[in-house]
Amino acid sequence: MRVRAITGWGVVSPLGVGQTDFVESFSNLEQARETAFRGPTELLAETAPGAHLAEVWDWDPSRWLGPKGHRTFDRLTKFLIVAAGQALAHAEIKRDREFLALGPDRVGICSATAYGSLDAITELNRIAELEDPRYINPTRFPNTVINAAAGYVSIWEDLRAPNTTIVDGNCGALDAVVNADLHFCRDRADAFLVGGGEVLTEPLYVAMHKLGVVAEGVGAPGLHLGEGAAYLVVETLEGAAARGARVHAEIIGFGTSFDAPESEALLVHASPRAVEEAMRLALTDAALEASDIDVVVASRSGIALFDAAEETALEAVFPESTACVAPKRIFGETFGAGGAMNLATAMAFFEGAPVGPLFRGAAPARVGHALVLTAGFYGNVSAVVLRRRD
Repeated sequence: MRVRAITGWGVVSPLGVGQTDFVESFSNLEQARETAFRGPTELLAETAPGAHLAEVWDWDPSRWLGPKGHRTFDRLTKFLIVAAGQALAHAEIKRDREFLALGPDRVGICSATAYGSLDAITELNRIAELEDPRYINPTRFPNTVINAAAGYVSIWEDLRAPNTTIVDGNCGALDAVVNADLHFCRDRADAFLVGGGEVLTEPLYVAMHKLGVVAEGVGAPGLHLGEGAAYLVVETLEGAAARGARVHAEIIGFGTSFDAPESEALLVHASPRAVEEAMRLALTDAALEASDIDVVVASRSGIALFDAAEETALEAVFPESTACVAPKRIFGETFGAGGAMNLATAMAFFEGAPVGPLFRGAAPARVGHALVLTAGFYGNVSAVVLRRRD
């Protein structure tokens, strides 16, 4: 892919809403983890009161969206709109929903989610089964469509360039990067919001719990589920320069790979070969050696099979001294938003946040290049290489 500029970013996470809380959280990882997994759960208080979840606590969308216009939006939509507004303001494209640069026809969205509409589907299904279909609120029905959340972002912010939602599991937000790149090559926009979001829902928790992969307590092995949303504002280098935008970082490489399981009976599959190939392809695309990477923002989530596959690939590609971090330890596994949250983590490191939580290598004094990794449950892996701009 061609080199692309990152001119802004925004994040909604269990660590807080906005860049400041997110970046500062890395200064005290133990405190950050306690903040994210403070409990007891608010979202699943009846279903799983003992669950340890990284929720966006004390969530009040009116603080950022105002008191009107979002009553029928679901939780994911509100996350995405807030993250989008922050990113656009940081990039000095919009502020208070008014354009400062570019225009509606030249700003688009490449978003990702894996299970984003599950809560809306569950809500309407329960009403239909336990009460009567006549009681379903028609204004809530659009939330059951997987790309509705990104659609509402475009309506709220008046973004009329292409709007796509990538739905391919954990790799979605990084695959949205190359999706935006393809749109740039066709001159379909000057800027894209690239990222995604995911929310905690009862059916998602129950499904993961039945699979036996959910951690039973803080520090226990297994998935620690989280939620959140993050967007980067991605532009062409020429476009960013033409409007005098500050470029915080650059996307300089992308790689993806898929390795099918030996048996069709396997529903989930961890592949060291796919992880290694995706990282090597991203490094080649970026014209870098493995030794040039200061930190790998890994996909490590707590599932032993997948973490072992990733670590095997990391050992094959990177020197032992290369810092490898597992940010899901502090804000949880966010599935389709995982790549977006990891991209936000890399941006935090570029802004001077201490590198961590480490599980391999040593923290560098300064981060100039970062490789961001996501590994799906089906043998699919994607990687993106970022370069800091001073």
